[in-house]
Amino acid sequence: MSAMETDELPVVLPSSTSSGLSIALHPLPILNISEHLTRLKLQTRSNNPFVIGALLGTQNGRDVEIVNTFELAMSDDDATVEQNFLLDRKEQYKQVFPSLEFIGWYTVAPRPTAQHIALHEQFLPYSATPLLLILQPSTVFAASPDLTAQSLPLKAYEPTIDFRGRKSRSVFIEALFTVETGEAERIAVDWTAKGGEGDNSLQSHLSSQRAAVKMLHDRIVLLVKYVSDVLAGQATKDHSTLRALSALVASLPASDHKGFREEFDIEYEDVQLTAYLSALTKSASLLNDLVDKHVVLTATREERHVGPGGPRRRGMPGMGVMGMGVDRLADWRSFH
Repeated sequence: MSAMETDELPVVLPSSTSSGLSIALHPLPILNISEHLTRLKLQTRSNNPFVIGALLGTQNGRDVEIVNTFELAMSDDDATVEQNFLLDRKEQYKQVFPSLEFIGWYTVAPRPTAQHIALHEQFLPYSATPLLLILQPSTVFAASPDLTAQSLPLKAYEPTIDFRGRKSRSVFIEALFTVETGEAERIAVDWTAKGGEGDNSLQSHLSSQRAAVKMLHDRIVLLVKYVSDVLAGQATKDHSTLRALSALVASLPASDHKGFREEFDIEYEDVQLTAYLSALTKSASLLNDLVDKHVVLTATREERHVGPGGPRRRGMPGMGVMGMGVDRLADWRSFH
């Protein structure tokens, strides 16, 4: 079901037709959809698994707020949503979150197709106008001077009816959305991005650096694939994107310069030396802890054999007649 057929007529109205919805998307649905897609990729060993789920939130007039999601199950024909499963999960979430309603569904695809229209009609009994939220992980975004432009690979669609002649059909209208988050959500997302670590600032810093490098690598791979597809004639040529890539490549420093190589080697050696010193310090700390434990264990054994008062010596004062010195014992006898 990952390969979706397209209809003769487009199911999305042109951009000249705008939606009047005001959609606020919270971070939790974004994380849930991304996790759902990643997990299915690993389970099915497929790069394009079929992902579908329900959207929960609130709607007040034309203001829609997407707060949470849950996954949906498909029937054996991979074309029908399991209605019993949907009802059960909907009622379970209703008991925990009474204010949240079913407001739409989500999937992963490059764009809406006729098959999405067929799936959309199955959600009409639960919502009069169920929204569609599509994750587009392979979308290449063109460079835009507008800093407020949406950069998330997500698009929201509102269902409507398109009249052509005497016939009507269901279509989608793209609706803009904004990411809205509260203080608790910001703390949770930041904690998740840092790997869930607590006070270990060094490990959190390294985890964030690793995530940034991985994201940079994924985007570079995506850009290289886009350029390769353009050269092979398999992708549409976007001149603004190509100009931005040309400017980016021209701004990069030459990596084969002698001075750059010397400085890089020095930095590399410094990093290796720091790692070796860190390992040596950690080994010294472990050895110090081992020595301390050995000393404590040895002292405990000696105290067990000798006693808590230490070794008793004859002639120590305060120990009675048996502990008196010879001179003091003679004086005591002559006195008595």
